[in-house]
Amino acid sequence: MKLSNLEKIISLRRALHQHPELSMQEKETMKILQNFLRNNTSLEICVKDGWFYACKKSSASVTSDAGNGGPIAFRADMDALPVPETINLPHGSQNKGISHKCGHDGHCAVVCGLALELDSRETDRDVYLIFQPGEEIGAGARRCSELIREKGITEIYAMHNLGGYPEGSLVYRRGLTQPASEGLRIRLTGKTSHASAPEKGNNPAGTIASIVQYALCASELTGQELHDSVNPPAQTPLSDTKNKITPVIQNLSMRLCTITGIRLGGGDFGISPGRGEICLTLRAELEEEMHAMEQSIISFAAQASAAAGLEMTYSVHDYFPETRNHDDCLDRVLDAARENKIPAISMQELWRASEDFGHYLKICPGAMFYIGNGEDYAPLHTAEYDFNDRIIETAVNMFMGIIGIPSAGAGKLFK
Repeated sequence: MKLSNLEKIISLRRALHQHPELSMQEKETMKILQNFLRNNTSLEICVKDGWFYACKKSSASVTSDAGNGGPIAFRADMDALPVPETINLPHGSQNKGISHKCGHDGHCAVVCGLALELDSRETDRDVYLIFQPGEEIGAGARRCSELIREKGITEIYAMHNLGGYPEGSLVYRRGLTQPASEGLRIRLTGKTSHASAPEKGNNPAGTIASIVQYALCASELTGQELHDSVNPPAQTPLSDTKNKITPVIQNLSMRLCTITGIRLGGGDFGISPGRGEICLTLRAELEEEMHAMEQSIISFAAQASAAAGLEMTYSVHDYFPETRNHDDCLDRVLDAARENKIPAISMQELWRASEDFGHYLKICPGAMFYIGNGEDYAPLHTAEYDFNDRIIETAVNMFMGIIGIPSAGAGKLFK
């Protein structure tokens, strides 16, 4: 890409890094991005409720073997994480307790870099650049996906930076590339009492312990065991339910239950608490398997709570669908890598982190791919992480190649 454009988007990326915002609160981020696009491109900008898109209209005089005539879209996510900035950066976060530790500042810069390159080119199809909120909580893509139907978009693509792979490499996986996940919160209510007379209250500690033990084993149940645990025989007493959680692994796809929080009382030695809460993250290759785990845990929790005389309620949060690449679109990604002489690496195992890009893929074909940060690069969601500016040009060239437009040559900002 043009050196001047590369310099601009690296400066933009670092400005975004200084002003991180949490999911669904990306007002300043949107303002910075919109001002950048208005000051540096002639693309049409349309502001929606909490998100926006830019559009490069096609030229009827241009034809391309790569294009199919239908509109194409690229997604950038805008939100940051509730993680303090603890490393010394000249462009460090100015918002206390919040930082871009997943690289969404870089994703936005890449899509803006695509906008700069497109502005001076003609295309054979409309190109939509979607700037999406709330990816970290699974809320943004569902809101923005209305654009797919509204504009008749026929393909959509996104990239993510990823450590553990050579810097600047293309990393990909056919079919399922990231799993479904959701958060499950279970609340138990009993009765508070003096710690010297626990029998006069109803402390949910024992029930919480049994639910946690069950949940940790639920990811290893076979499909039949999950069904039986949700629909136990009427004559089976609760005390025998533990027999159903013995792991029997039979060609299971990846399922994972992570306990992310347990709350019970305040540690006051004179009080036997009457309320408790468990937070879990459920993850599976298939959404139906995740839902089966969810229902199995809820069913067990309801039985255990009823047996202990506790009130049980639950809620589901941060729902992410499975992200499943379409073969034809992934072929376009691989073609773009070959055209740009970018080494491609096939992931043997899916990336366990969830991604709400799957909402778009339920509506139209598309693909999610990854650009390597470096084999020893700081992991995502850690305090040591900062987006690797060296991969920006590679990502922009990949997007250009997917559209079918040759890159303008290396900017060579980095040696």
